[in-house]
Amino acid sequence: MADASQDLNTNWRKVASSIYRKPRDSKIYGSVDIDVTELEKFVAKKRKEGVKTTLTHLMTLIIGRAFRDEVPELNAYIKRGKVVKRENIDAMVSVLLKDDEMGSVKIPNIDKLNVAELSDTIAEKIKNSRAGNENSAMQSKHMLSSIPWPFRTWLFNLYKLVTIDWGLSLPGVNLSSDSFGSYVISNIGTLGLDTGYGALLPSSNVSIVLIIGKVYKKPVVINDEIVIRKILILSATLDHRVVDGSHGGKLFRYIRKLAKKPELLDEKPE
Repeated sequence: MADASQDLNTNWRKVASSIYRKPRDSKIYGSVDIDVTELEKFVAKKRKEGVKTTLTHLMTLIIGRAFRDEVPELNAYIKRGKVVKRENIDAMVSVLLKDDEMGSVKIPNIDKLNVAELSDTIAEKIKNSRAGNENSAMQSKHMLSSIPWPFRTWLFNLYKLVTIDWGLSLPGVNLSSDSFGSYVISNIGTLGLDTGYGALLPSSNVSIVLIIGKVYKKPVVINDEIVIRKILILSATLDHRVVDGSHGGKLFRYIRKLAKKPELLDEKPE
């Protein structure tokens, strides 16, 4: 009989047991209802045109443009005790890889892409990852998971000390204090979950993690009339060292505004 515990110890679980500790640092949590009726219509329209886009793609684009146009303060991280502005806006998107393992793909310069370009980029990166050509974050996860405990805990703490605490780079393994991008976004609604809050990965230096929940129909009031609209809950976990509540408010307002005009995402940003 196979050891049942062996099935639970995936690469990610091995890494998680090494890098996470009991929650103790202050974080900001927030969520908002987003009317995605127009976004879903736009997805259907683009698919008829041959563009294999999804709601996750569109939300990823909207947030990238929000970082550029509305809340550039969020595109920052902590380095040697100071808030440092990133040079580019890069997104880390959680995706389902082979054998039902969750992974991530990094999209550089997300704010400069349109819908078709992002859809093609994500599809290509998922294909490469499934073929074994993974990004540095996935490579480091697999490397760390292969090391026996407690050595992997010691190695992770050393890596975190050098890259996150000291702000130094490890060019040999393509890791630095800013190797995970500007923000992380994950769609748990496709897994049947209504909503949730993501974790701020200790080794990522990402100031915000966004979670897309399940889309459901809900009566809302528009122009004093009750209508049925498609709604999802967008949740965020924010690093209070970089982000204040006002930044989160500006971000959510921008997302709501662009969700009503998804055709703007087709335009090539300057």
